[in-house]
This record gives sequence, structure tokens and C-alpha cells, in this order.
Amino acid sequence: MSISEAVVLDNLGKIIVFLMLLFVVFLVTVKRSKKLPNYLFAAFLLVTAYDLSGLFLGETLVQYPHLHNLKIASAFLQMPLFYLYVLAVCYADFRLHWKQLAHTIPFWVFLIILSGNFIAEYVYDLYQIVGELQYFAYIAAIFLTLKKHKTVYLENFSNPDYTAYRWLFQATALFCLAHVLVLVRLFSEYLGVSNQWASLLNIVITLSALLVTCWLVMKSMYHPQIFLGVNTHLQPVKAHHHTPPSPEVDEQLKKLKAYMAKEKPYLDYELSLEKLASQMDMADKELSVLINQHLGKHFFDFINAYRIASAKAILSDPTMAKITVLEILYQVGFNSKSSFYTAFKKETGLTPSKYRKSAL
Repeated sequence: MSISEAVVLDNLGKIIVFLMLLFVVFLVTVKRSKKLPNYLFAAFLLVTAYDLSGLFLGETLVQYPHLHNLKIASAFLQMPLFYLYVLAVCYADFRLHWKQLAHTIPFWVFLIILSGNFIAEYVYDLYQIVGELQYFAYIAAIFLTLKKHKTVYLENFSNPDYTAYRWLFQATALFCLAHVLVLVRLFSEYLGVSNQWASLLNIVITLSALLVTCWLVMKSMYHPQIFLGVNTHLQPVKAHHHTPPSPEVDEQLKKLKAYMAKEKPYLDYELSLEKLASQMDMADKELSVLINQHLGKHFFDFINAYRIASAKAILSDPTMAKITVLEILYQVGFNSKSSFYTAFKKETGLTPSKYRKSAL
């Protein structure tokens, strides 16, 4: 590596670590009703910053074997911390328990191995293999958590906020893309590519880390609501083969439809499965099964069908022509323009404005 390339990596490393530490200060000091996600993400950033400090403190850390070994082993803490952060964001009642210390086992194992001076080629190979297996195992766990989170939201809330889901999905996808560059570097080392290409690849990887860090900082500051979640006890309704409804189920469906038509609970933008079940004097699970399995819809789609029908009635009424689309969406139970437009276009194939023009 030339002197100029070393200087570039040194400076980029300092900028990345500085931004991460600045963001850590923000996370631990900002006022939030729910602090755990902030602390977990701050811990993830601290561990990552310590790992990246090798870009400009590499030679210094080598002089202190314990700090150097800690830096190498700390790579096994990054994905567990991010996974726990995802759980804390997705689930409002998530708490840390002693059993979650099991996530730190690879870290302790390799810290002991490295501290025992077992420095050999097989140790390096084992480190790389276990590291990759751990990384992709946690990535799979994160995507499965996000899938379940989205399903639970659709089955229990009429106006779900996808900000947290999108943020976590995008962040995880970015980590995957950045990790592809790391894999390319590992393969290039295995194939013995030229030093010039290896140095260029190191700069590209470091630049991608800088861009991801900047994106994380900006995204978090512009969307503070990502620290909200659902309860961990909520579970997706299990799918089952469609069977003809029993007389009892028919009665429940008639009761549900009659209540929706008469009381119009869908006009409440905060309506949830739990709230509607309470209003109808039914168990949450019973109502969820009724809607999901016997009507073939998520709670979200079931409620929004009524809201869209109500909006269509207003939009096609000549006497309501002066009411704006924004006023209508709040009247019928939506709480945001984007969710209303998305649901309306999904149902009708048209935007509310175009539907009004075609109906009048």
C-alpha cells in the first residue's frame, strides 16, 4: 500500500469513527420515552467504531495485544447487537434478559483463543468461516423478524406505520451490500490479486462504510418515530385451508358487518384489533381468526375497505365537491395522505382526484 493510499484510509477512518461517536452521543442524550433501542444502537456503533479504528490505529493497537485481540474478537458482537436493536424497535415491550448473553459466546471463545497466543493459519481461517456463518445467520434472523413484524402490524392495526419497518429493512439491505464488498476482498486475497487492486478495494469498502454511516445518522434524525413498536405477545394468525363457515361463524360475521355498518368504528384512525374486539365484546384472537381466516383479509385491509368505500361515496357526491381530498381522508379514518392514496389506488386503480373527476 502506498503512502497516499494509507493517508486516505487513515483520514476516512477518522471521519467515520468521529461521526459514529457523535451519533452515539446523540442517541444516549436525546429525550425519548423508550431508551433501550437507542442504547443498543449506540452499543452497536461503539463496537463498530472500535473495529474501524484499526484503519488509523492499526500499528498502535498491535503494540497492546489485549486491545488488539479485543478489537478482532469484537467483530462477533456487531450483528448480535444490531439484531437486538431490531427486536427493540419492532417490539415496544422488548426487554433484555440474561439468556441473551448467549449471543456473546463467539466473542468470548475467540477472545480466549487470541489471548492464548494461538496465532496460526487455521485460527485465521476459522475466524473468517465462523464470522461469515454468524453474519448470515443474523441477517436471516433479522429479515424473518421484520417479516413477522409487518404481518402482525397488518393483522392488528388499521393505520400501521411502516417507517420503522422500512428503516430497518433498508439498513439491513445496506449492510448486506456493504458486506458483499468485504467478501470480494476476501476472495481477492485468496486469489492473490495485485496489491494495487487490493488497495483500491480497501478504499471503496471504507468509502461505503462512510456513506452508510452518514445515511444512518441522517435517517435517524429525520425519523425519530422509528423507536415505536408492537407488543411481543402478538403473533401472526396461522393460515389454514378454507372450510365453509359454521352457523356460529355465520352469526359472528353478520354481527361484525352489522356493527361496522351501524357504528362505523373505522372512522377512528387509532382503531386496532384489540379496540374493536373490546367494542364488540369478543376475544382478540376470536376476532382476528374471523377476519383473517373467514374473510380472507388482514385487519388492515378489512378496515380500510370500509374507509375507501366511505371516501368513494363522498368523492362521487356532487354536494361534497368543495371538500378537499385532505379533509376527506381524515373524515373517513386515515391519518396520513400517503397511506390514504396507497390504499385508495390499490382498491380503485385511480388516485382520489381522478376518481372524483370520473364520478362527477
